[in-house]
Amino acid sequence: MQTVKILLSSSLLFSTALFGAACGDDGASLQPDAAVIDPPPDAPVTPIDKCQVQPTAFDPQLAWFGANKTDLTAWFDAAGCKSAGYDAAHKPVVTLDWDNTISKNDFGDAITFYLIANSKVRQPPNQDWKQTSAYLTDAAATALSAACGTTVAAGDPLPASNTACVDEILSVYVNSVTKAGAVAFAGHNTRWIEPSYAWTAQLMAGYTHAELQQFMVAAVTPQLAAAEGTTQTIGTTTGLNAWLRIYPQSKDLITAAKSRGYDVWIITASPQDAIAAVSMQAGVDPSHVIGIRSMTDGAGKLTYKFEGCGAIADDQQQMITYIQGKRCFINKVIYGDTTANAMRRRPDGKRQYFAAGDSDTDIEFLRDATYKFVLNRNKKELMCQAYYNEGDSWRINPMFIGPKAAQATPYACATTACKDENGVSTPCRDLGGNVIPAQADIVHP
Repeated sequence: MQTVKILLSSSLLFSTALFGAACGDDGASLQPDAAVIDPPPDAPVTPIDKCQVQPTAFDPQLAWFGANKTDLTAWFDAAGCKSAGYDAAHKPVVTLDWDNTISKNDFGDAITFYLIANSKVRQPPNQDWKQTSAYLTDAAATALSAACGTTVAAGDPLPASNTACVDEILSVYVNSVTKAGAVAFAGHNTRWIEPSYAWTAQLMAGYTHAELQQFMVAAVTPQLAAAEGTTQTIGTTTGLNAWLRIYPQSKDLITAAKSRGYDVWIITASPQDAIAAVSMQAGVDPSHVIGIRSMTDGAGKLTYKFEGCGAIADDQQQMITYIQGKRCFINKVIYGDTTANAMRRRPDGKRQYFAAGDSDTDIEFLRDATYKFVLNRNKKELMCQAYYNEGDSWRINPMFIGPKAAQATPYACATTACKDENGVSTPCRDLGGNVIPAQADIVHP
């Protein structure tokens, strides 16, 4: 008990001492606690500028429909070189059609007309026109042989002075019928090839890449300088287009995309040699042009056959850069897919970021893109998808020169506006397989 008392007393004394010290009963003046100083804030993080050049604004002097210029700017900024996720080693991809998207009027027509008018088309082997296209009908081959004759040796140029020959070739190319009205092409997969487009490349057979590029420059230079509305007569065929333009808005879009670090490509259903010869006029390097790729012989001269894609091997005439073929060649050339899977839609995040087109021939590569821009040429399948605007990812603009008038009735998207591989009319469907309802044609100046 005595021990407990001593311990209690000691504790009380110790507590009293502590209390006194805390209360300052030693007579010393009280001092406030030292101020707590917050650490300096972190210096602001300056984002790494991954742009090689300053991103350019769209030219305010160039007219666009509605808010398209604003939306295009926002889309390009969102994944461009100033965005957080930009990777210069894996640039986002832009894919653009050429004829009537970058240009007004068709550069493929220009080179075809030039070849015919300037005696550049060569007599086919054995004077057999069916060798020029696997899909040329017997009626067309017979008509061409009758008009062009058999006196010109195989491989020699057919003279443009033979107007009957010239007119027959033009009828088959322009209208896909003979002068007598017989169907000129048949039996093809209409989602893989348009035989008259392919025929342009096939009529180039017998020339080198360099020669064809020279022909292309000669063909388009006067047409780019010609007055709007200029036409020409070849043989006795009148009213053939003879003027071209590269849209300033399209050049501006390409400049804006490239300045933001995008990898810009052209995907065209015209021959690659032809468009590569002029692509720099729109600011796209020839190495970034994908078009109809003709095979060459041992002398480096083009043949009637094409490079393959997907499950289609080389030395074929089944597929060109047309509808599904455009998707296939984008996947093959840009993304390196040399397998049969190149025909299929790539996974999300592994496709092109932006695409632009004007025709049903562009539909699959446009649908593959995150964002799509369409010039309204009243092409039914394309406009059904564009007006449906799945995911608010489509924008439509009237043609920059000579825009089309509005369609009087809505596009019959739910019934006949689309076509299958056999060319049979079908309903149009969205990515989920749902039928697209009829769409009114409302985007016009």
